Amino acid sequence: MLRRHLLRRLRLPISSYSTCKRQPPPCLPSIDPPVPKKVPFAASAHGRTWEDPYHWMSDVSDPDLTAYLLHENSYAEAFMADTEGLQRALLAEMTSRMPQRISTPYDAWGNWLYYQYIPEGKEYPVLCRRARNQNVFAKVLRNWLRGCEEEVLLDWNEIAEQFGYVHIGTCKISPNHRFIAYTLDTSGSEMFILHIKDLKTGHITSNLRMIGVVSLAWSGDSSCLLYTVCNESQRPCRVFCANLGSGSEDDLLYTENDLSRCVDITSTKDGKYITINSNSRSTSEVFVIDAMNIKDGIWPVRKCASGVQYFLEHHYGFFYILTNAPLDEMGSDTNGFHLVRCQADKSLLGNWQAIIKPDQDMFIQDMDIFHGHLMLSVLREGLPFFCSIEMPIVTNDHKARKIDDLKPWFFPLPSSLCSIVPGSNLDFMSSVYRVVISSPVMPDLIVDYDMKWRTFTILHQEEVLGLINNIISGDKTHIKEHFSTVKNLHKWVDLSEEFSCERREVISHDGARVPLTIVYSQRTEHSGESPGVLHGYGAYGEILEKSFCSYNISLLARGWVLAYADVRGGGPDVAWHKAGTRSDKLNSVYDFAACAMFLKNEGYVHESQLGAIGCSAGGLLVGAAINIYPNLFSTAILKVPFIDICNTLLDASLPLTNLDYDEFGDPRIETNFETIRGYSPYDNIHSNTCYPSMLVTASFHDSRVGVWEAAKWVARMREETCQNCARSVILKTNMSGGHFGEGGRYNHCGDVAFEFAFLIKAMGLLHKEKESVVRYDCYSFLFFI
Repeated sequence: MLRRHLLRRLRLPISSYSTCKRQPPPCLPSIDPPVPKKVPFAASAHGRTWEDPYHWMSDVSDPDLTAYLLHENSYAEAFMADTEGLQRALLAEMTSRMPQRISTPYDAWGNWLYYQYIPEGKEYPVLCRRARNQNVFAKVLRNWLRGCEEEVLLDWNEIAEQFGYVHIGTCKISPNHRFIAYTLDTSGSEMFILHIKDLKTGHITSNLRMIGVVSLAWSGDSSCLLYTVCNESQRPCRVFCANLGSGSEDDLLYTENDLSRCVDITSTKDGKYITINSNSRSTSEVFVIDAMNIKDGIWPVRKCASGVQYFLEHHYGFFYILTNAPLDEMGSDTNGFHLVRCQADKSLLGNWQAIIKPDQDMFIQDMDIFHGHLMLSVLREGLPFFCSIEMPIVTNDHKARKIDDLKPWFFPLPSSLCSIVPGSNLDFMSSVYRVVISSPVMPDLIVDYDMKWRTFTILHQEEVLGLINNIISGDKTHIKEHFSTVKNLHKWVDLSEEFSCERREVISHDGARVPLTIVYSQRTEHSGESPGVLHGYGAYGEILEKSFCSYNISLLARGWVLAYADVRGGGPDVAWHKAGTRSDKLNSVYDFAACAMFLKNEGYVHESQLGAIGCSAGGLLVGAAINIYPNLFSTAILKVPFIDICNTLLDASLPLTNLDYDEFGDPRIETNFETIRGYSPYDNIHSNTCYPSMLVTASFHDSRVGVWEAAKWVARMREETCQNCARSVILKTNMSGGHFGEGGRYNHCGDVAFEFAFLIKAMGLLHKEKESVVRYDCYSFLFFI
């Protein structure tokens, strides 16, 4: 101890006298990492007791926590001091690819065209609308009455200037287009306040007493606004109705007392009904309200049953219901969702008629309903597809059919597809369905599919300066083509000539085939010499984000390989999700490790130059993988990581804890406790073991993952692991933001530049970077199409 103390005072490298097996990054800071205080605390469960000396950090009001986080920020700044030039270069590269102004195509609804844009030099969007000119007479009359001026509905930039931080939760335009209701968070805590703006007078009404508003729905005549409110644990559990202009107290319509369920409200596409959806992670219950007669009360659709989920839409007197409920007359299992319907009558809601039955070759994931068409989002051979079916569906024989029996039109899609996300699609009477299509090598495309004529229109492609410049503009050029097959899709614009995007299947520990998406520059050879990074998430049935990101070009241009592991616990199908939850959670970790080993064994990345990135629940995945395989990764970035899972789930008073029992298990049950305790990253750090360099990020006002989780992890890393490696673990805390950070596009660029610079330094590539700056700058602007 004395020798180590003297070495630190002399600023001599401890590694010279240690048995550390890792090569530390060059230029470690001259200052020592912070050493937080330790306060004795004994935690216990099921007859077991363990010490947690950093438990005090869960008290965010403790001034010592703030001081410690600021000290860590200073250490992180010192650690990254030699990358400041690189950060500036990366930031310049990223911003140089961003157009000064970003806009979306018009979204037609009623007599209006709605759209958003980010003004030149601004961080946040502006929501606007213009009058819709439906014919020549209307155009002349409207221009004479009010002109064609742009009407600004909401400017996020003005709100940010007023409060310093802005996060818009949700926005809803009233059916008569006179009001806009929106929820606003100005602290990062996600405790949103409801605001209603009268678009005719400009007057804004705010209900400052109702904090924690989540979802919104308008009555059919626009006289009432329904909204959900969270309790002190941030669980949406109550539904209120505000009567505009009445001056009376808002009416409480519904309360959900089950701690495992959240309440969400929405309107059916045609605006005829409002649904109250009470959902846990695996079970749902739906109540219906006549949107034109709120006082008529709430109708329960079907009694809640464990493990049964269902969601409904309305179409001319029938509720169409997407569900996994077993139906005896269909002889169906509950491995997937199927479609049923019932008459929209209080006395007939329980009489479900099967329409589309489960299909082992095609899994239904979602639906949307229009005047003349049913739209289905399906999974086929592991890939997402959208298709439309003409409405109404005629079933004279009362037998359920497979999708293919109903003459569906499958939307033509590009071969490089990785992500397809619906647009707003507000107009029930429209025959057009809008989606956003993307892949790691294809900037976002906004495409309108005409379900009636079976054609599609490419409205807009994301502009990437130096790569794709004004190829398609949403308000200038429309390209319309008809394809009878999916083979002739040579018109999609992507970057496949410069970047490769491969989809491989990796065999995990138990034989499961794990999808792995690998992206790299065509100029990069598979010689086992490339640095790389593996992304993972693996929770809540969510599909890992793999859409195009222009920031990534800065790594790809430097020869990096980017990979995305769709491990169990994530999406897209129910079985894949369940196979990585509760007692099977370790499947996610083993899947992730298998993908990392595959990248090395197949020569995609260098043996000692593979990093890992996980955000939120993905931080749990990466943290657990590092504990089990400490030598697998050379560096890791854990962003707002859910990493102290056992202690968090044992505290039912924390936000969202009760909701996570379906996903991870309830540690108050001994068998669940043993499983969770066995992989909990914070509780399984190995003493005197070499760990990867790590950047851990946190947000002080994070209401989803407490700031203390990251802080405790770093503190224990420094205390328990190899002291040389521990100097390369840094904690960066956003002292003003929430779980999703600041949100502005330029601020986000700065964060990404910091992360990329950390990866480059931690991999020991900083010297190479300095030698090759000119080559990289040239490379970044060669990808013209």
